[in-house]
Amino acid sequence: QVQLRESGGGLVQPGGSLILSCKASGPDFRRYAMGWFRQAPGKEREFVAGVTWHGIKSYADSVDRRFTISEVIAESTVYLQMNSLHLEDTGVYYCTSDLTGAQIRAGSSKYWGQGTQVTVSS
Repeated sequence: QVQLRESGGGLVQPGGSLILSCKASGPDFRRYAMGWFRQAPGKEREFVAGVTWHGIKSYADSVDRRFTISEVIAESTVYLQMNSLHLEDTGVYYCTSDLTGAQIRAGSSKYWGQGTQVTVSS
């Protein structure tokens, strides 16, 4: 069983930056794909970024070139560096994990955190 805990959300102005973290516990972190989803007000949950256990990264078109997903294996932690934030980036951000990157991107991954709120507002 994998447990995930997000942190780092908060209030940020448009154009600002924020770093989210997701601490994982359970089976070997190095063999799991990790990712981030978000749910904005009035919208469905959507894929943001993901990384496979072998390091292949993917991003939603809406965040590409602005967000960066990374991981620190020794700390069993995945990060989401968010730059040039837009109002539409507002939402609850969820960390997720499963065995493959495909499951992450499809939103069908097995493990989910409880989310952390990101609010972009002037």
